[in-house]
Amino acid sequence: MKIAIIGTGNLGLSIAKGVLHSNGATSMYMTKRNIESIKDFESYGNVMVTTDNREAVQQSDILIFAVQPGHFAQILEDIKDLLTEKHVVISTITGFSIAKIESIIGKDNYIVRSMPNTAISVGKSMTCICANEMGKKRIDLAKAIFNRMGHSLEIPEEQMQAATVICASGIAFWMRLIRATTQGAIQLGFDAKEAQELAMYTCEGAANLLVESGNHPEEEIDRVTTPMGCTIQGLNEMEHQGLSSSLIRGIVASFDKITEFKTK
Repeated sequence: MKIAIIGTGNLGLSIAKGVLHSNGATSMYMTKRNIESIKDFESYGNVMVTTDNREAVQQSDILIFAVQPGHFAQILEDIKDLLTEKHVVISTITGFSIAKIESIIGKDNYIVRSMPNTAISVGKSMTCICANEMGKKRIDLAKAIFNRMGHSLEIPEEQMQAATVICASGIAFWMRLIRATTQGAIQLGFDAKEAQELAMYTCEGAANLLVESGNHPEEEIDRVTTPMGCTIQGLNEMEHQGLSSSLIRGIVASFDKITEFKTK
């Protein structure tokens, strides 16, 4: 696949790394206004770095846009005359609807919206995807790209705002939980490096248990709790202090904020 990453900031760079590490591109164009910070990627051999979005579009089939929302419309205007039936337009821009993209480049283009998270750089992204009517013919292609870098799920476009909170902001939420577990381990006598290692690999193991077994979290909790034991004592204290309630309230608050942006 000939892939272009239009806008290689933090997210674009993560996507580029994920694609390259999974050998998911025969060639890749990476664009940025200041290319000095990404010049090293040319060492891959099949990567071209440029400031010219039009060149990247002309030389690629899959166009992944990871630019700032305020710049996206103008970039689409600048390249729309180059779009052909070979191009698949994949947007990662939060809050920029398919209808708005269609209003600029037309409904007769393959348009896909995706919401990956930064774990895409290590091949572990949870990416949500939706498409216009034309784009649905290429949805499997888009999923194949993102499945090489984690897991993808097709959802209705109206759920993309919520998916942004759960999957993109969710990385930060889980990092905070891992940090708190690390701090607890330090208080129990581990040094900082050991504490973080214990926390992050236990978190990874918990997630993999659910992925591999398909079980509900409570089933796995039951496996490690015994009557009057230390696990249930700790869980109950966490719930008394509002663990689940705080998480849910935080998720809803984040969703309320992203919805506020959409309505402005």
